[in-house]
Amino acid sequence: MSAVWRRALSQRLLSHNFNSKMRKIVFITNVLDAMKGLKKGKRIEGALYVDKNTGVLTFKPYFRKQTTYVADKLICYLEDGWVKESARRIKVHVSFNKLLGIARILSMLERDTRDAKNALINKEMEGSL
Repeated sequence: MSAVWRRALSQRLLSHNFNSKMRKIVFITNVLDAMKGLKKGKRIEGALYVDKNTGVLTFKPYFRKQTTYVADKLICYLEDGWVKESARRIKVHVSFNKLLGIARILSMLERDTRDAKNALINKEMEGSL
């Protein structure tokens, strides 16, 4: 772009009246719910479209459900991990240092597995699992 074109473009932009106001009416569905979210300082996501029947510019907000997270219940601590109960699963986590060697890790894994089994059996006998 040459300097002449740049100068002409900048003069055109400077001479444009940016103070002119353009007004457009937007119909908002579920306006009360949208205003509640705006008052809380939230952004309202949605779809902006021209209605085929009326020809009116329409904004339809998305009201997505907030997912609720339920924390896992701790059944017992193991020497190198834990056993937890979620809504659908029993989770066992064990972590070992690699420097211990395979033989020692395998014996520790068997010990922690036995402790986890005993904790689950005790929980079942109490009737709360």
